[in-house]
Amino acid sequence: MQKILVSRCLLGHRVRYDGGASGPFDLLDQWIAEGRIVPLCPEVAGGLPTPRAAAEIPGGQGGEVLDGHAQVITTAGEDVSAEFLSGAYQALELVQKHGIRIAVLKANSPSCGNFLTYDGSFSGVKISGEGVTAALLKRHGVQVFSELELPQAAAALIAQN
Repeated sequence: MQKILVSRCLLGHRVRYDGGASGPFDLLDQWIAEGRIVPLCPEVAGGLPTPRAAAEIPGGQGGEVLDGHAQVITTAGEDVSAEFLSGAYQALELVQKHGIRIAVLKANSPSCGNFLTYDGSFSGVKISGEGVTAALLKRHGVQVFSELELPQAAAALIAQN
């Protein structure tokens, strides 16, 4: 059975930076019942607490953090790049361990965003780009979707089976 990596916050786990969660999502509940879900919050896995200061990538995107050309910075000015990188590589380990080819990650997140992230100004402005974990997984051939694209993720799952 094809497994799917899913952001823990989308499963109702209170791991978001603000201590909150997202969801529920009927399709994710179905996949839980089918035993398909491999849950992970890259930020918590990387060692960050909940709640935690909001973080963004000023002047860059997740791929640039992976390549050492940008940093993930909190609202307090703390560099949390190491924690974000650790969480991303833990996600990659899970993907490789379980043969995962599809991930559903939290939209707009500096870890998990797959099309948009915040611009690093902490002003709520979103720009085209992807978070650190999403970028790493895409580099390794994983199709990354957000909770806004669950029908597309379901279609990709069917296509792979």
